[in-house]
Amino acid sequence: MGDRTVSGDALLAIIFEISRQVAEADDASSVLPVLVSLTRRMVVFDNLIIYLPDENELQPYFARAVGRGRSKEAELPWGTEIAEKIYFQNKTSAFHEEIGEPKEDRVNARMYLGTPLRQGNKKIGVLVLIRFGSPAYSDKDISRLEYVAENVAHLLERERLVSTIEKVEGSQRMWKMQENFVATVSHDLRTPLGFIKGYTTTLLREDTEWDVPTYREFLGIIDDEADRLQALIDNLLDSSRLQSGTLPMKFQRVELDVLLRDMIQRTQLGDFNLKVQFDIKDPGMEVNADPMRMGQVFDNLLSNASKYAPGSTVCVTLSREGGWAQVLVADDGPGIEEEHLEKIFQRFYRIPETKLAQRGSGLGLYICRQIINAHQGEIHAESTEGEGTTFRITLPLAEETPDKKLS
Repeated sequence: MGDRTVSGDALLAIIFEISRQVAEADDASSVLPVLVSLTRRMVVFDNLIIYLPDENELQPYFARAVGRGRSKEAELPWGTEIAEKIYFQNKTSAFHEEIGEPKEDRVNARMYLGTPLRQGNKKIGVLVLIRFGSPAYSDKDISRLEYVAENVAHLLERERLVSTIEKVEGSQRMWKMQENFVATVSHDLRTPLGFIKGYTTTLLREDTEWDVPTYREFLGIIDDEADRLQALIDNLLDSSRLQSGTLPMKFQRVELDVLLRDMIQRTQLGDFNLKVQFDIKDPGMEVNADPMRMGQVFDNLLSNASKYAPGSTVCVTLSREGGWAQVLVADDGPGIEEEHLEKIFQRFYRIPETKLAQRGSGLGLYICRQIINAHQGEIHAESTEGEGTTFRITLPLAEETPDKKLS
């Protein structure tokens, strides 16, 4: 078997197709198998291997067995020594190797052809062809392989550059996220600390005597700000543990209506500035849940309504939809613009230019979603401006396997 006979027009078509494939490739892995097929239409080979440098040695990056020897590819050498010679000599070379007996076993006669992969004056790897039991590679084979190698080098170098750019951009995004995190947390910590420091310093002034009502008022403010500071720290810790999957949860079977009723009773004892109504359409539904974490979800939702829809009526509705328990928490406040409905579940996201400037870390709804996700459920927000906001929670009923989640 000698040179692969290819007509002039056919050869030009193959060359053009190789260039087009490389130019339009999204990544090397998707186009290299195509290049193997195209190259084999010009040059006869059984194995093709691309070697790239890794620290102090060459390592196979891509390999294909396409002809004779494919059934024995695990037993065959892949030209590592040849690749090293070509890489260090930095020139195209052909080698003929005869190994073992009997000579009629043509798989034992190996013909190697290799060429460096270069980008400018820089060596970036080696391309090696191996064929079994055929005449030595010709000058035409060498010329065609060098053309293929040039395109492969462009492909690999472009992929390396894209990877480098992505790493740089990823690093920049990470730094930006870290900067935003530090700025957000610093601001949120500074606010309660500022109140605590300011009122404490005022109370400690030696040139002023404070009456008991004023003294108690200042201490009350300090106490409230300390609670807010503690809540912020707890939220930061919870969000970090949720993100890493290390927040402990103790699941048990609970009746959802009992859990919700207890939660609502606690809110009535607190300072939520809300009128809460509870509508149980399907009592007695049981879910596998961590009562404390589920209580945290509904506490965050009602606290959120108290901040952004103060004085409103909140209706908590519990119903069954197939194998799912559905909880609606609906207020009649100012509502949320549609563009923010999904973003409000992101860490540290707060709706800009809200009419009701409220302090908060932007972690409450993020924590709600992560806890609900951990319960194999879903939470979404629906809203119409001027008509209020509804948070819809779906949770799988205990010992039930619903077909799909509610949309």
